[in-house]
Amino acid sequence: MRRIMYIENKSDRLEGDGRIGWVELSRSGRTYHYRGRHLAKTKSGYKYNCVDEETGEPYWVSGPHKDGADRLYGGIVHIDDDARVEYWTRIREVPSCVEQSEYRAGASTRTAGTTRRNERRARGGAASSR
Repeated sequence: MRRIMYIENKSDRLEGDGRIGWVELSRSGRTYHYRGRHLAKTKSGYKYNCVDEETGEPYWVSGPHKDGADRLYGGIVHIDDDARVEYWTRIREVPSCVEQSEYRAGASTRTAGTTRRNERRARGGAASSR
Protein backbone atom coordinates (compact mmCIF):
# COMPACT_ATOMS: atom_id res chain seq x y z
CA MET A 1 0.00 0.00 0.00
CA ARG A 2 1.27 3.47 -0.87
CA ARG A 3 0.33 6.55 1.12
CA ILE A 4 1.50 10.03 2.04
CA MET A 5 3.22 10.17 5.41
CA TYR A 6 5.35 12.41 7.61
CA ILE A 7 8.97 11.22 7.95
CA GLU A 8 11.51 12.76 10.34
CA ASN A 9 15.14 11.68 10.76
CA LYS A 10 16.01 11.66 14.47
CA SER A 11 19.68 10.61 14.21
CA ASP A 12 21.26 13.95 15.14
CA ARG A 13 18.79 15.32 17.66
CA LEU A 14 15.15 15.32 18.72
CA GLU A 15 14.30 17.80 15.97
CA GLY A 16 15.51 16.30 12.69
CA ASP A 17 14.63 17.11 9.10
CA GLY A 18 10.90 16.60 8.54
CA ARG A 19 9.39 15.62 5.19
CA ILE A 20 6.04 14.78 3.69
CA GLY A 21 6.27 12.14 1.00
CA TRP A 22 4.97 8.94 -0.53
CA VAL A 23 5.75 5.86 1.56
CA GLU A 24 5.23 2.25 0.52
CA LEU A 25 4.18 -0.08 3.34
CA SER A 26 5.34 -3.68 3.32
CA ARG A 27 2.75 -6.44 3.15
CA SER A 28 3.16 -7.16 6.86
CA GLY A 29 2.89 -3.44 7.68
CA ARG A 30 6.10 -3.60 9.74
CA THR A 31 8.37 -1.77 7.31
CA TYR A 32 8.06 1.55 5.50
CA HIS A 33 9.94 2.09 2.24
CA TYR A 34 10.87 5.71 1.56
CA ARG A 35 13.47 7.00 -0.92
CA GLY A 36 15.45 3.76 -0.90
CA ARG A 37 15.35 3.41 2.87
CA HIS A 38 13.74 0.51 4.68
CA LEU A 39 12.38 1.82 7.98
CA ALA A 40 11.42 -1.00 10.34
CA LYS A 41 8.88 -0.30 13.09
CA THR A 42 10.18 -0.60 16.61
CA LYS A 43 8.30 -0.75 19.91
CA SER A 44 11.08 0.78 21.95
CA GLY A 45 12.39 4.22 21.22
CA TYR A 46 12.55 7.66 22.73
CA LYS A 47 10.73 10.00 20.32
CA TYR A 48 11.17 7.61 17.38
CA ASN A 49 9.15 4.66 16.12
CA CYS A 50 11.29 3.26 13.28
CA VAL A 51 14.90 2.36 12.59
CA ASP A 52 16.63 2.36 9.21
CA GLU A 53 17.49 -1.32 8.66
CA GLU A 54 20.75 -0.46 6.89
CA THR A 55 22.20 2.37 8.98
CA GLY A 56 20.39 2.00 12.33
CA GLU A 57 19.32 5.66 12.26
CA PRO A 58 16.10 6.41 14.20
CA TYR A 59 13.10 7.90 12.40
CA TRP A 60 9.63 9.11 13.28
CA VAL A 61 7.03 8.06 10.70
CA SER A 62 3.35 8.92 11.01
CA GLY A 63 0.29 9.92 9.07
CA PRO A 64 0.20 13.66 8.36
CA HIS A 65 -2.13 15.83 10.43
CA LYS A 66 -4.81 17.86 8.70
CA ASP A 67 -3.82 20.93 10.74
CA GLY A 68 -0.13 20.58 9.76
CA ALA A 69 1.07 20.01 13.34
CA ASP A 70 3.28 17.09 12.31
CA ARG A 71 6.48 18.08 14.10
CA LEU A 72 6.62 17.45 17.82
CA TYR A 73 8.12 20.87 18.59
CA GLY A 74 7.15 22.77 15.44
CA GLY A 75 9.42 23.93 12.60
CA ILE A 76 9.85 23.65 8.83
CA VAL A 77 8.47 20.62 6.98
CA HIS A 78 9.52 19.96 3.37
CA ILE A 79 7.12 18.35 0.90
CA ASP A 80 8.38 16.06 -1.85
CA ASP A 81 7.49 17.37 -5.31
CA ASP A 82 5.56 14.23 -6.26
CA ALA A 83 3.41 14.49 -3.09
CA ARG A 84 2.58 18.22 -3.10
CA VAL A 85 -0.71 18.20 -4.99
CA GLU A 86 -2.11 15.21 -3.13
CA TYR A 87 -0.96 16.55 0.25
CA TRP A 88 -2.41 20.06 -0.16
CA THR A 89 -5.68 18.96 -1.78
CA ARG A 90 -6.58 15.70 -0.02
CA ILE A 91 -4.81 15.88 3.38
CA ARG A 92 -4.80 19.59 4.20
CA GLU A 93 -7.76 20.51 1.95
CA VAL A 94 -6.10 23.79 0.88
CA PRO A 95 -5.71 23.47 -2.91
CA SER A 96 -4.53 27.08 -3.20
CA CYS A 97 -1.22 26.01 -1.58
CA VAL A 98 -0.20 23.27 -4.05
CA GLU A 99 2.80 25.31 -5.21
CA GLN A 100 4.30 25.40 -1.71
CA SER A 101 7.10 22.89 -1.17
CA GLU A 102 7.44 23.57 2.56
CA TYR A 103 5.49 24.99 5.48
CA ARG A 104 6.06 25.96 9.09
CA ALA A 105 4.43 23.37 11.32
CA GLY A 106 3.02 24.39 14.64
CA ALA A 107 3.80 22.30 17.69
CA SER A 108 2.08 18.96 17.85
CA THR A 109 -1.12 18.91 19.85
CA ARG A 110 0.57 16.35 22.10
CA THR A 111 3.16 18.86 23.29
CA ALA A 112 0.93 21.91 22.96
CA GLY A 113 -1.74 20.36 25.18
CA THR A 114 0.83 19.41 27.79
CA THR A 115 2.23 22.93 27.78
CA ARG A 116 -1.21 24.51 28.24
CA ARG A 117 -2.02 22.04 31.00
CA ASN A 118 1.24 22.88 32.78
CA GLU A 119 0.52 26.61 32.43
CA ARG A 120 -2.93 26.11 34.03
CA ARG A 121 -1.32 24.21 36.88
CA ALA A 122 1.16 27.02 37.42
CA ARG A 123 -1.69 29.56 37.58
CA GLY A 124 -3.58 27.53 40.15
CA GLY A 125 -5.21 24.81 38.09
CA ALA A 126 -8.34 24.51 36.01
CA ALA A 127 -10.41 23.92 39.16
CA SER A 128 -9.37 27.18 40.79
CA SER A 129 -12.14 29.62 41.68
CA ARG A 130 -12.58 32.64 39.45
